[in-house]
Amino acid sequence: MSEPRDGDGPLPQPLPARVRRDRMRQLLRERDFVRVTDLAQRFEVSEVTVRADLDALERRGQLRRVRGGAVPRSAAPAERPFEEAEVAAATEKRAIARLAAGTVASGDTLILDVGTTTTAIAQALATREDLRDVTVFTSSLTIALALEPAESWLTVVITGGTLRPKQHSLVEPLAGLVLASINAGTAFVGCNGVDPERGVTNVNLPETEVKRLILAAAQRRIVCADGSKLGQVSLAHVCTLDDVDGLITDANADPDLVATLRETGLEVQLAEVEG
Repeated sequence: MSEPRDGDGPLPQPLPARVRRDRMRQLLRERDFVRVTDLAQRFEVSEVTVRADLDALERRGQLRRVRGGAVPRSAAPAERPFEEAEVAAATEKRAIARLAAGTVASGDTLILDVGTTTTAIAQALATREDLRDVTVFTSSLTIALALEPAESWLTVVITGGTLRPKQHSLVEPLAGLVLASINAGTAFVGCNGVDPERGVTNVNLPETEVKRLILAAAQRRIVCADGSKLGQVSLAHVCTLDDVDGLITDANADPDLVATLRETGLEVQLAEVEG
């Protein structure tokens, strides 16, 4: 066996999968098509590894696989009615809700944003008979109704505004008048996407404006999103990850995405899913 020549060193190690996939996504943003063979050469990995990376990104909805490579997603997902979204990842949403509701103490002032996950938080709060003097502000009719059985220990304030029947939510005008006049302790905010680069995003514009007002009205801002929303980017930008204090997601979330989000400095809590 020959000795290594002067200047020879150890072979470079391949990038971690999450870093490699993030860079593949960046390349796809710059181009209309990425080829498996080109990616394999660029990242010095096998074509089998590249195909696995692209398949993983497709499962997260971040690209579309085609013969020989991948292309960007053709369109943003349409907004689903509340009742349809409520049954998706229901077990994971209940796990997130239990963890979030467990952080609430007597005397707290909360804001619960519109959404199926935040509605699950309201349902979990309604079972917390140990609580006293908790005030909840919300722009969601479903959340207000979910909290109604707990009226003896919870005060519910509805922001008012224009009704969006699809989500049973209230938006501007008027919602901002209430939110601009309060200083709540904690806001639990829902969304359609949490991405390491693009931040927190939402599928519709009217509710996005209210989400920004909610963030401005709270001292502590927690995004609540099940694992299917990590790495997703929706139509409307809500805020950067620097604008929130933490994320509660479920323990079934992609570990590579969770690690990437944590590397940004975001505190990520994982809720254990029963069953």
